[in-house]
Amino acid sequence: MAQPDKKLFENLSGKGKAIGVLTSGGDAQGMNAAVRAVVRMGIYVQAKVYFIYEGYQGMVDGGDNIEEVSWESVSSILQVGGTVIGSARCKSFRNREGRLQAACNLVQRGITNLCVIGGDGSLTGANLFREEWSGLLDELVQTGKIEAEAAKEYAHLNIVGMVGSIDNDFCGTDMTIGTDSALHRIMEVVDAIMTTALSHQRTFVLEVMGRHCGYLALVSALACGADWMFIPESPPEEGWEDLMCNKLSENRARKKRLNIIIVSEGAIDCHNKPITSDLVKDLVVKRLGFDTRVTILGHVQRGGTPSAFDRILASRMGVDCVLALLEATPETPACVVSLCGNQAVRLPLMECVQMTQEVQKAMDERRFEDAVRLRGRSFENNLNTYKLLSHKKNISELPKSNFNVAVLNVGAPAAGMNAAVRSAVRVGITEGHKMFAVNDGFEGFAKGQIKEIKWGGVGGWTGQGGSLLGTKRTLPAKYFDQIAEQIRTNKIHALLVIGGFEAFESMMQLVEARGTYEEYCIPMCIVPATISNNVPGTDLSLGADTALNAIMETCDRIKQSASGTKRRVFIIETMGGYCGYLANMGGLAAGADAAYIFEESFDIRELQANVEHLTEKMKTSIQRGLILRNENSNENYTTDFIYQLYSEEGRGVFDCRKNVLGHMQQGGAPSPFDRNFGTKISAKAVQWISKKLKETYRNGRVFANTDDSVCLLGMRRRNLLFQPVTQLKDETDFKHRIPREQWWLKMRPLMKILAKYKTSYDISDAGKLEHVNMCRRKDETGAI
Repeated sequence: MAQPDKKLFENLSGKGKAIGVLTSGGDAQGMNAAVRAVVRMGIYVQAKVYFIYEGYQGMVDGGDNIEEVSWESVSSILQVGGTVIGSARCKSFRNREGRLQAACNLVQRGITNLCVIGGDGSLTGANLFREEWSGLLDELVQTGKIEAEAAKEYAHLNIVGMVGSIDNDFCGTDMTIGTDSALHRIMEVVDAIMTTALSHQRTFVLEVMGRHCGYLALVSALACGADWMFIPESPPEEGWEDLMCNKLSENRARKKRLNIIIVSEGAIDCHNKPITSDLVKDLVVKRLGFDTRVTILGHVQRGGTPSAFDRILASRMGVDCVLALLEATPETPACVVSLCGNQAVRLPLMECVQMTQEVQKAMDERRFEDAVRLRGRSFENNLNTYKLLSHKKNISELPKSNFNVAVLNVGAPAAGMNAAVRSAVRVGITEGHKMFAVNDGFEGFAKGQIKEIKWGGVGGWTGQGGSLLGTKRTLPAKYFDQIAEQIRTNKIHALLVIGGFEAFESMMQLVEARGTYEEYCIPMCIVPATISNNVPGTDLSLGADTALNAIMETCDRIKQSASGTKRRVFIIETMGGYCGYLANMGGLAAGADAAYIFEESFDIRELQANVEHLTEKMKTSIQRGLILRNENSNENYTTDFIYQLYSEEGRGVFDCRKNVLGHMQQGGAPSPFDRNFGTKISAKAVQWISKKLKETYRNGRVFANTDDSVCLLGMRRRNLLFQPVTQLKDETDFKHRIPREQWWLKMRPLMKILAKYKTSYDISDAGKLEHVNMCRRKDETGAI
């Protein structure tokens, strides 16, 4: 029975309502996932759902451009880039006559709920349409195009927006649909270019999209460790030409074989004059004589399949969009569904549009600091991290703190670990510390595998998978004496541990050992890194996004093979220990029919119900099935058992195949999200260590024995928080190595709804309309 304080969506009904969904403006990967979610959630709540083809043009033209759709209409579009319902710029909708015709076409079909997926121009047009709605209906009644009864019945138009834009240029949301996929395309190109540039000692100037917003250039520069970057919000200072050439020369002198310069297509100098990729290339050739090439990525960035992040983001937003339409009243303003940290929020549409326009106004007036601030905290933090890592001074001019900080990896390898180590080493050096790298975790620490690591020692690390330092699961308790001796011998004043659940357990052991070993009375910080995403105190761990993309890509290929053979069900086993994050979120990203996880127990009756559900599905046009199973979801219902059960029960209706994904989930180059997240979170961890070192330095030595001197830096909903590991003890199920509460379990009903299962869905967090400045208000502990 539902708790009284829970708000359940079963109480919301779409019966008698009609929802129109359209995509407008530039296309973006993930739009189809959003369209799919809107259609399926709309049909689920018993509303009629209509495609409006070719954006506002289709709304104006009417006819076959507005078509009622079924559940099967959106099958197989989750993995397709672009938008299957088309998008077009529409001049006629800008005129009242065009909007009048559009209103007539909607009323004739009873559509009074619109889901608009597009950029700020598309959403502004939708808001104007809503404001004019009653006047348009009056005019239609007067001209005899609609009946007065129809005008009365459809008197109010509800609008909810989702932002689809690869540029991430809309204020009020940390990420727009398509941005992460565009970053995937950029990083694929950068990784490929790096191999050829290394061969010839070349300089590459890469131009990325972003006429009015430098987000893609900024994040790709962070994610690939670019030597220089140009964006419209933060023009270079006077004399940048000399500074850039000096830095390129220094890097080449330090035996760096390649230079990468990233230019946003809208880049300007401090006098608002354009900085083009050709201008930068000519400058490098003229001043330095380096072999320099320009690569303009262009529409490659808009293409390809959506990333796991974009599919999940778009699915969450699409479902919330329908909920917002069902809850809308004539008094509620048009809103956009957006992302703040790791939480979906609703914001007044025009507040976001006005703030987006304010950014451009600030840039036009050369108020660049204001422009960065208005872009939002995510953009601001990215820029601050980039500045921190691309110091303009010579290393000899940096301050000296006389503190030694050691960095090590613990646990299984996870993509993004190397980006985190690189960031920690370079930020530590800029803070004046001597940085030490420990090989092979605590086992290597005990054996004295520790050495100082310099700025150039971590060059080119961001794009490499696995752990270049080497990592082991060994916990420190086995080597307390030896590790204490190494800390004493090497005069280590602080520890940064990048790892998974073993890193958390290691810190717990070191805290308990402080009473016996004074050497452990130093500041220590954990950066969570594991594909399983099972570390307490954080919603996301480094490596989980890369693993999700690996699972999703494999599922896409498997589904494609099934589309040829028909009537086939695939059972896929994922990693994760007892944590079902990969199975659940992988299922959401890949469009699975079910995902079996440890956190939600299941029995033979549920397995039988799933078989019956698939049997019914095979009678439709979607003749394939995809089932994910977490490796430790149930000790008796193994992957083999489920495969044999499905094979027997589905005999004559469908056949089965099984696939154990295994260690491929740990491998591969890190995703842009993991590179960026690792870089930012690690930089923040080192800054915290610097602060703690100053606080705990007394009488010529560092002595830290309070609980708050051993922390885990985790992402919690909207903020990055430093949490003492002792406080996290009660939140942890040590037997199964998972947190007692996990945010992503709230996403579980989404997968079931989108796979046509009846389920209960707690929407207590939804429905709160916030204001833009409240969403981006900074917590003193910092935000991602």
